[in-house]
Amino acid sequence: MKRFLKYTGLAIVLMVVHTLVVFLGTDNGWWYTPFTKERAPETFIASVQKELHNEFVGNMALGVFKNGKLTAESFHSNDKLVDRNTVFQVASLSKYVSAIGVMKLIQDGKLDLDVPINQYLTRWNLPKSDFDNSKVTVRRLLSHTAGLTDGLGYAGFENTEDVQTLEASLTKAKDADPGSDGFVKVGVQPGSEWNYSGAGFTLLQLIVEEVTGQTFDAYMKTEIFDPLQMTSSFYQWDETFRDGLCNFYNSDGSKASQRYYTAQAASALYTTLGDLEKLFYLFDEDNANQKPLSIEFQKMMWQVEAETLGAPIYGLGTFLYAEIDKNNFIIGHDGKNNPPINTAFRYNPVTKDGIILLTTGSADFATRIASDWVYIHTGKVDALLFKRQLGKMIQIMIIGVVIILVLVISIAFIRKKN
Repeated sequence: MKRFLKYTGLAIVLMVVHTLVVFLGTDNGWWYTPFTKERAPETFIASVQKELHNEFVGNMALGVFKNGKLTAESFHSNDKLVDRNTVFQVASLSKYVSAIGVMKLIQDGKLDLDVPINQYLTRWNLPKSDFDNSKVTVRRLLSHTAGLTDGLGYAGFENTEDVQTLEASLTKAKDADPGSDGFVKVGVQPGSEWNYSGAGFTLLQLIVEEVTGQTFDAYMKTEIFDPLQMTSSFYQWDETFRDGLCNFYNSDGSKASQRYYTAQAASALYTTLGDLEKLFYLFDEDNANQKPLSIEFQKMMWQVEAETLGAPIYGLGTFLYAEIDKNNFIIGHDGKNNPPINTAFRYNPVTKDGIILLTTGSADFATRIASDWVYIHTGKVDALLFKRQLGKMIQIMIIGVVIILVLVISIAFIRKKN
């Protein structure tokens, strides 16, 4: 029995050490190899253009910033010409921009971050749940900690006449992605955990409309886009931009159709690289451009509001990708939708470096490139890159545990035999 306990203890210690080493190695990128090691904007972009030839990407618009200034741009198209004024749909990157609009209402005293959202709602209310719905606040909706378990994911509609009203979509979204039933409900205690929720931003869209008396699209145009001179950005499809809209593609390279959304704040923003570059300047304290949202309220968005696996993951409408130093993170958002749209926005508030990448036809090209940009500039694995490596990490952990068990059992057997 004594020998059995000895070898059991040895196996447990080795397995714990192995698991910790694999986790830390994955988290710190000890054995991760990015697609390039080039840091300078021009050579980095050359590497991206080379990477494009390894897979299908229908369209791409890329901007790289250094020290707060746009340094280089790059474009790619499979058919229709793409430039800095080409209109892209940006999927969940919409949330990042929408959150700026919500924070403007907070700044103006028209919304409170921490009161129950039912105080603002007349057109629709959260259904009764087993939890305290009064704990659902604007802060928690912005940070995906409101307890909503919808898992949305909006696929959009092929025809504008099929687009639901906000109230109907919140009751049951007909365009829910596979894996979601489309129902919006409080499924866990608000404030208890981080659950990425598309419906949370659809609720915020409704709140903005209730408080302002405007459509969400009109409010964002007046309060955010016009002051920043983002003249080609909108949430409600505008047919006058048809000629400037990029083509949509399926992952096999075939043409895909445009989709239309009820969930505008969560998924439907149309914008251009040129317009998003203007948004980038919003975050630069030294830039004299008009700022509809003050630096104070911008920085509120960048503070830790949610963690996952013990690590900071989300602020108010923004991912916290990688910690630079105490209380400073690479911030921004990604977008992903079908037919394949993938977008990424990364900003380093310390160095004022950044990257904006918009693509169609690929499900993950923009996210992979942007995550590698973070890695080569900081030496750290960002939140989405860590998630992509999670499966491989678990596989290595399991293989290591099996090897340790086999070795310890073999050693014990040989020593007993001898």
